Amino acid sequence: QVRLVESGGGLVQAGGSLRLSCTASGNVFSIDVLGWYRQAPGKQRELVAVIPSISKIGSIDYAEFAEGRFTISRDDTKNNVYLQMNDLQPDDTAVYYCYARTYTRLEVWGKGTLVTVSS
Repeated sequence: QVRLVESGGGLVQAGGSLRLSCTASGNVFSIDVLGWYRQAPGKQRELVAVIPSISKIGSIDYAEFAEGRFTISRDDTKNNVYLQMNDLQPDDTAVYYCYARTYTRLEVWGKGTLVTVSS
């Protein structure tokens, strides 16, 4: 079983930056894809970015709103995935969830970390 724990959320002013981290534990060798989703108040959960295992590193996907502002990366030696967020705007306010998909296509979610961007 895989478990995910996020950290790094908080309050930031518009134009500022935050770096989210997520640490995986448990059966980490079963993990294929890692990523981040977010859910704003009153809205559905949406993809932010996903990054596949190193063998498919060229297939990183970003949501349109994240392109050019957010960067996803992973460090498999530490079982971590990161999301560097720059030029944050109030519309980026949401709970950010760490996501993992195993090679058997099991999906796992963290509990989320709140990002609040003030104007």
